Amino acid sequence: MTAAVHTTCPYCGVGCGIVATPDGKGGAAIAADHDHPANRGRLCSKGAALGETLSLEDRLLHPEIDGQRVSWEVALDTVAEGLRQTIEAHGPDAVAFYVSGQLLTEDYYAANKLIKGFLGTANIDTNSRLCMASSVAGHKRAFGSDTVPGLYEDFERADLVVLVGSNLAWCHPVLFQRLEAARLARPSMKVVVVDPRRTETCDIADLHLPLKPGSDVALFNVLLAGLADRGVVDRDFVERHTSDLAAALAVASATNPAVCGLPRSDIDTFIDWFARTERVVTLYSQGVNQSSAGVDKVNALINCHLLTGRIGRPGMGPFSITGQPNAMGGREVGALSNTLAAHMDFGPAGIDRVARFWRATRMATKPGLKAVELFEAVRAGRIKAVWIMATNPVASLPDADAVREALRGCEFSIVSEAIRASDTVDACRIRLPALAWAEKDGTVTNSERGISRQRPFLPQPGEARQDWWILSEVARRLGHGEAFAWRGVADIFREHAALSGFENDGTRDFDIGAYAAIDDTAYDALRPFVWGGAADRRFFGDGRFFHADRRARFIATTPRLPVNAPDESRPLILNTGRVRDQWHTMTRTGKSVRLAGHRPEPTIEIHPDDASARGLGDGDIAEVTSLWGRGALRVHVTDSLRRGEVFGPMHWTAQVSRAGRINAAVNPAVDPISGQPELKHTPVEIRRLDMRWHGTILARRAVMLPQISYWARIRGAGYHAYMVAGDQPLAVAQQALSAAVRTANPGPWLAGDKGVGAVVSDGRVEAVLTLGSTYEAEARDRFAPFMALERLTTGQRNELLHGGTDMHRGGELCACFGVSRGAVEAAIADGATSLAAIGATTHAGTSCGSCRPEIRALLRAARLVRAA
Repeated sequence: MTAAVHTTCPYCGVGCGIVATPDGKGGAAIAADHDHPANRGRLCSKGAALGETLSLEDRLLHPEIDGQRVSWEVALDTVAEGLRQTIEAHGPDAVAFYVSGQLLTEDYYAANKLIKGFLGTANIDTNSRLCMASSVAGHKRAFGSDTVPGLYEDFERADLVVLVGSNLAWCHPVLFQRLEAARLARPSMKVVVVDPRRTETCDIADLHLPLKPGSDVALFNVLLAGLADRGVVDRDFVERHTSDLAAALAVASATNPAVCGLPRSDIDTFIDWFARTERVVTLYSQGVNQSSAGVDKVNALINCHLLTGRIGRPGMGPFSITGQPNAMGGREVGALSNTLAAHMDFGPAGIDRVARFWRATRMATKPGLKAVELFEAVRAGRIKAVWIMATNPVASLPDADAVREALRGCEFSIVSEAIRASDTVDACRIRLPALAWAEKDGTVTNSERGISRQRPFLPQPGEARQDWWILSEVARRLGHGEAFAWRGVADIFREHAALSGFENDGTRDFDIGAYAAIDDTAYDALRPFVWGGAADRRFFGDGRFFHADRRARFIATTPRLPVNAPDESRPLILNTGRVRDQWHTMTRTGKSVRLAGHRPEPTIEIHPDDASARGLGDGDIAEVTSLWGRGALRVHVTDSLRRGEVFGPMHWTAQVSRAGRINAAVNPAVDPISGQPELKHTPVEIRRLDMRWHGTILARRAVMLPQISYWARIRGAGYHAYMVAGDQPLAVAQQALSAAVRTANPGPWLAGDKGVGAVVSDGRVEAVLTLGSTYEAEARDRFAPFMALERLTTGQRNELLHGGTDMHRGGELCACFGVSRGAVEAAIADGATSLAAIGATTHAGTSCGSCRPEIRALLRAARLVRAA
């Protein structure tokens, strides 16, 4: 083992500290950093499994052009010449960059500086447009700047925490743990969850408000009016520090609460709790932001905090929780197409200031295209050259098939990426190998404005390079070498810090100018710190905001329907989001065995009434269709949704389930101000696909599947697992699939009963296939134990060929310790009656806590059975 390295987790916006200890063989042991202020020794299941994602398998390690390996010199010359020729022939606005919250701040800064200061266009946008652009716009309208006022500790100190459009338990598990612990310590704390779905986060809710999708503005307008009617107004704060209350109240008072689809008694309870509780935090996430009315939703909830003066003080305020590890760093450097670096905007003063600081030769003078319209411009041919960095828009953007078509038709498409096979890499001509998380050096900023170092703990593999280096080399070839002559990331950080303090007289919130003179040694040793605010690191406690008059603005938010409403042909509303153990498009989490078991397939969740009306049952394969595209997913019938609504996870790509790419069907409508897509509201219809067979394959070597209607692939311990289904005759499928399995995994083929066949070589199972006319959810778990055996006994061989073992894991529940649902149920049957008892027996629920809601559900179900 070599020395431990303190770095930062590459997943969500919580920004947890990680301690990585390399093993000298290309891997590392991963542990939580107990000294990091964001997580204080906690990790979620994804963070705990990071050590399983470090292999060089599937890595892009050399530059390629049109599928052929080339040298860096050739690749960089080609990129620079292509950009030069495009600008000369079509102007700078024919060029675009699409970057990512997976970039480090230094990489982000380099990309923004090159395109806005030296190529002459603001056509740079980030995939963070998909997760928090509405918050940026809402903050600017209310505060005059993109300022997150509070800290994580505020919702631990609050007496009422309102979670809006946030499945915190699964999407930001470490913050959920902190909230859960605070509530345990102070049982008087109340939690309200505002979400159309009954998610795992509702497990700790005192009140769940399953409002009609898109009605958030109406709910918070009703809250605003209700607070005013009850006299819960901080008049001194409002009069001295805000403006435009009358217009906001007039609209709020005219709002009909019935549009929320909630019992009036529940709305009144919500108003009462908010009215009588001084310390209130409203924490919101993608259910608010990802909407064609996302900005209005943000401002509607901020209005309630401004009315009551509950902002900028401990235990209170609105809080936007971001989805990516460096979404906030991107905001700081101006990686959104409508912003400039250091939280400056495209006004004359900002343009002039940034241009002078950079000594820009061709400064952009107007905002560029936002993500959805950027790729529409690529498709229309207005953008001739596009450079994508560290993101997978062919999988993650709405109307994803149109994005694929756009890239394939683009004259000059470039991708900087660590992964060799992704939907986007496959669609681009020039592929530049970038470093991955464990190899990169720089900083990131989390959701509470906390800047942390990301330090490399593995060597650079192959010819992969960090993004800032690639950008600076292209800039040098374009004649801008002096402006990009950085020796390393510390140089870039110093420049970034200096710009934040340049001509900043306190009218701009972002100012880390004190770090402009930090030396390399101090940068290497930099400890996490929260930028800005007063002595307590909070903003607005003094009532001073960043509009010219230093007042905050109430925004009148008139409720409006989503851009595309359901109709007779598409009567259901599709909501998309994350599942517990996967991340974005699975290029990293998909490598982990332990993260594969909880939700192994793309599913479409549907209410029992809607399922019954369509003849759908659990385990069926259903086609989800919209105006824009389709997907085929496994059906999961659940009453956790409202009638008329369905939910599908966004993680599955063409690499792991070609048919399960739900974003191909997602609505590309956007908020008119923020440009953030309507990812939570797509009108769809669902129909059952007539699958004549279902099956499972476990194989040590990857199988090239024949053309079939549905498949999904995950990792197992030393094998690949495939869940398959099709509409051809069972006998035809058996022949085609067994041939494919045997081609990839040669050896003697043994035919069993119940549709089972296996390749067994020298007593070891190389592959097993089971097919039948009905879906068997537990087939993978029945056969997985045989893949762990080096040599079968005669009894084990017979058991394998007769349908597998009944001593299976029963579906994974706790990813941290690999505890199955069956093991937890067995512990309950043996007398465990609490979370603590389950943890003592199985360890489930004792680490990241993401599985605790499901354990509690099993305990409740067992109590109901005993009571009956």
